[in-house]
Amino acid sequence: MDLAQGVQSVSFAILAVMMIGAALGVVLSSSIVYSAFLLGGVFISMAGMYLLLNADFVAAAQVLIYVGAINVLILFAIMLVNKRQDFKPLPATWIRKILTALVSVGLFALLSIMILATPWSYSSATPADNSIMLIGEHFFSDFLLPFELASVLLLMAMVGAIILARREYIPDTEVSVESPSSVLQLPERPRDLVSAGSEGE
Repeated sequence: MDLAQGVQSVSFAILAVMMIGAALGVVLSSSIVYSAFLLGGVFISMAGMYLLLNADFVAAAQVLIYVGAINVLILFAIMLVNKRQDFKPLPATWIRKILTALVSVGLFALLSIMILATPWSYSSATPADNSIMLIGEHFFSDFLLPFELASVLLLMAMVGAIILARREYIPDTEVSVESPSSVLQLPERPRDLVSAGSEGE
C-alpha cells in the first residue's frame, strides 16, 4: 500500500465515522434545530465521499444544493414555524419506538445484503480530465430545457421564501378602534402656556 492509498483509506474512515455519527445525531437528538445542523454534517460527509471517487462536480453540487440550499431552507422552515408550546408525551410511545427500530434494522439488513450480493466491477479506465466542462456542455445542449425549468422553479421558491420571511408581526392583543392612537397624534400644548403666550403678545 503506497502513501496515496493510505491517505484515501484514512480519509474514507474519517468521513464514514463522521457521516454515521451525524446521522445518528439527526435521529436521536431531541432538538429539531440540532438535527437540522447535523443533517448538514451528513451532507458534507457525502461530498467528501464524492471527492474520494473523483466526482468533483457532484461534490460541489452536494455542498451548494444540499448544504447551501436545502439545509438552509429546512432551518428557515423550522424558525418560521416558531412553535412556542412544548411537545406533550404521547401514550404508548415505546411501541412506536420498537416498530421504528425494527423497520430501521430491516432496511439496514436489506441494504447490506444487496451490497454484499451485488457483483461490483472495477474499471481500470482513467476518469475524464475535466468532468465539469463535459457536464456543462450537456447542460446547455441536451438538457437545456430541464435546466431552465429548474432555474425558474428555484426562483419561485426563493421569492416565496422572501415573502414568508417579510411577513408583518401580528400582535396578540388587538388595538381597539375607539381609543385614539398616540403614535399618529401630536401631543397638545398645555392651555396655561398657550394663554400666557397670548397675554404676553
